[in-house]
Amino acid sequence: MISEAGLSFNLIQTERQNHARELVQGLRLSEWDGIVTVSGDGLLFEVLNGFLDRPDWEEAVKTPVGILPCGSGNALAGAVNQHGGFEPALGVDLLLNCSLLLCRGGSRPLDLMSVTLASGSRCLSFLSVAWGFVSDVDIQSERFRALGSARFTLGTVLGLATLHTYRGRLSYLPATVEPTSPTPARGLPRAKSELTLAPAPAPAPPVAHSPLHRSVSDLPLPLPLPRPALTSPGSPEPLPILSLNGGGPELAGDWGGAGDAPLSPDPPLPSPPSSPKAALLSPITEGVPETLASSGLPPPTPGSPGAVSTRGPHDHLLPPLGTPLPPGWVTLEGDFVLMLAISPSHLGADLVAAPHARFDDGLVHLCWVRGGISRATLLRLFLAMERGSHFSLGCPQLGYAAARAFRLEPLTPRGVLTVDGEQVEYGPLQAQMHPGLGTLLTGPPGCPRREP
Repeated sequence: MISEAGLSFNLIQTERQNHARELVQGLRLSEWDGIVTVSGDGLLFEVLNGFLDRPDWEEAVKTPVGILPCGSGNALAGAVNQHGGFEPALGVDLLLNCSLLLCRGGSRPLDLMSVTLASGSRCLSFLSVAWGFVSDVDIQSERFRALGSARFTLGTVLGLATLHTYRGRLSYLPATVEPTSPTPARGLPRAKSELTLAPAPAPAPPVAHSPLHRSVSDLPLPLPLPRPALTSPGSPEPLPILSLNGGGPELAGDWGGAGDAPLSPDPPLPSPPSSPKAALLSPITEGVPETLASSGLPPPTPGSPGAVSTRGPHDHLLPPLGTPLPPGWVTLEGDFVLMLAISPSHLGADLVAAPHARFDDGLVHLCWVRGGISRATLLRLFLAMERGSHFSLGCPQLGYAAARAFRLEPLTPRGVLTVDGEQVEYGPLQAQMHPGLGTLLTGPPGCPRREP
């Protein structure tokens, strides 16, 4: 489809964890129109944080990025699919829809969160920060990765069977205007039978590009690639498409549970060093602590608590971690089943956590579930989230706030924290949303058709 659309590209297959991060650090980005990942959400996390590692990060982070979903979570692709006006889709249908949108062209500003971890390390997030049930399921289900998206269904069932609560403190700077949750649109074109898009808007003025005749051997890459790059037939101008398995949480997630007793606080869930996630995200450099390696962040220098990144956007809304928050912040403390800070609408390809969210609304959408919820109620909450209708259920333990920045302070000694589905060091963290810091290849917006 991409070749028939006349788009030239260079295909680079990544070989290991953080390979894409290394690759983008050495690219001369002015010679490329964009970078598209063929994977889940994890590879795009690497690409964006590879931009952050560059001396010219301010220009690099504006490089258009896109995604063709081939992972197990595919959260960002689900949001792109919805933005394009398609009905929710999975698997090949979702891949076809996103390919069509990519071929049609078009981009939008992409909000990015700057996340500061307990050690002082920073990373960019395009998707979510999760603590509690969501991150537990995501990491513990790594052992079922061969099942594809079904791993999250199985992980959810197992997570419900051993449900835990975590004591913590969530503080946030409220947004000036909080959005309202619209009713999900109906009657969107179906992926299999109606693979056509709404009429294209007026084309933008063409951008002149110098012809590029480059192969992977010409690229200024930090490390050699043993396999040759693939280029589109008859296309001299390469567009890199990076490929690696990755993914974000996609939980199979109506109302009831009269016979299920409310949940009481349990001991915190441990995060064993020998977990499948730790093995998968083994460090490249020997002697690096496992938690930092699993975060995908640059390793700290020996003997130091953590390497502090000097690059990235200035978090003017955030005081240093461990210092008091300024006036105007709201603080919640208690027992939580989960806490989720999400930027786009989707947490998985078919899991709409923030149905009203947009790629460039400048908001962190905070969702949390307090302790005391029954297992049956939590399950029905996630089932409703598949339709984006969970906020209409009136669950007293479910909370929501739109924010510009937040701070999360776990008060339990052990647990799991994830950024964009990647496990990071456990401890206090804080984040600020930076509106329109990146650029996302979305294709044109769709025109959803409603049933008469």
